[in-house]
Amino acid sequence: MLVLGIESSCDETAAAVVRDGREILSSVISSQIELHRPWGGVVPELASREHLAKIDPIVTEALETAKVDLKEIDAIAVTQGPGLIGSLLVGVSYAKALAFGLEIPFVGVNHIEGHVYSVNFENPPVQYPAFALIVSGGHTNLFYLPEEGKYKVIARTRDDAAGEAFDKVSKMLNLGYPGGPVIEKLAREGDAKKIRFPIAKISDGRPDYSFSGLKTAVARYIRENNIEPVQDGGGISQEIKDLCASFQDTVVRSLLKSVEKLADELFPKTLIVAGGVACNGYLRNASEKLGEKLNLPVYFPSKHLSTDNAAMIAAAGYFHLKNGECAELTMNADVTMRLQNIEVEDNELKKKKVRYKL
Repeated sequence: MLVLGIESSCDETAAAVVRDGREILSSVISSQIELHRPWGGVVPELASREHLAKIDPIVTEALETAKVDLKEIDAIAVTQGPGLIGSLLVGVSYAKALAFGLEIPFVGVNHIEGHVYSVNFENPPVQYPAFALIVSGGHTNLFYLPEEGKYKVIARTRDDAAGEAFDKVSKMLNLGYPGGPVIEKLAREGDAKKIRFPIAKISDGRPDYSFSGLKTAVARYIRENNIEPVQDGGGISQEIKDLCASFQDTVVRSLLKSVEKLADELFPKTLIVAGGVACNGYLRNASEKLGEKLNLPVYFPSKHLSTDNAAMIAAAGYFHLKNGECAELTMNADVTMRLQNIEVEDNELKKKKVRYKL
C-alpha cells in the first residue's frame, strides 16, 4: 500500500510517500526556522500562511522524488492534531480535497503517535510492551504501550515541554533560535557538573515532569552571577558553556529518572525515544546507557526523522488504514487531540507485580 503522508502541525510543511508503513520512497520537508528566527519562536499566523504557499509544491516534489504518479497513491494520512489550528487546517483541508478528488481513503493521525512510528524505518520491529518517550518543543510525555496502537500516558509534563525550555534558556542568553542545537553544541565544551540545578519534585508523588522551575532557576543564576547575554558577533564565555552543559544535563536526568523508575515496575521490552529533542546527542547517549543498565533495547529515529516529518505520519496512518479505519470528509483539525486510548487498571498491572499506582 502506498500512503501519501502530509504534516503541517507547526512550522514544517512536509509530504512523504511510504510503502507498507516501513519503506520511505520520499520525504520532503520545508522548514520555517529562518522565517520565525527573528521572533525567537513560532508565530502562528506566519506559519499558516507559509503552509498555504508551500503545501502543493511540497506534495508535488514528494511524488516526483518517489517516482510515483498521484493516481498510484492508495491512501492519504494527514496530521489531525495536536498543533496550531491554522497550520493544521492547511494540511487537513488539502488532504480531504485530494482524497475526495482521487476517491481514495484518508485518515487523520495524532501527531504524537506519528513520532512513535518514526522509529519504524531504521530499527527492528518494536517488541511489546514498550515505552515511548516523546520529547519535543510542544510535548513531553512517556507512554506505556501494551501492544501496537494502544497508549497510556504514565508521565507527562505539568507545565512546559523540554524543547520549549531549551528555547527559553537560549533566549535568555541571546544564543538564537531554535535553542536545542546551539545549547547542545556549547554544552560539549562545558562542565555538566559545574552548576547543580534542581529536578522538580511533583507534590502528589507521580513521576511527571516540570521544567518551569528549572527555567526560573537558570534565570536566577544568570541574574545573581551577572552573566551578560551573548552580544551579536561576540565570544562565548566558559561560564555560559558550563551553564548550557549543566542545564542540558538536568533536563536529561529529569527525563530518564521517570523512565528508569517506571521501567522497573512495568517491564517494557523496548524503549522508544523520539521527537525533536531526540536529536540531542547527550539524551541519546544517556538513554543508551540506561538501556544497557536495564537490559532494554532503545530505538531512536534518525535525526532527519526526529523533527516533524510526513513519513512518520504515513507510517502511523498505514497502521490505522490496514485495520480498516478511515476518516469522513467531516473530519476537522483537533488542537487538543490526545494520545491515550486505554485505561490501565490497577488489578491488571498487579499481574506484572507493579508497585506504582497509575
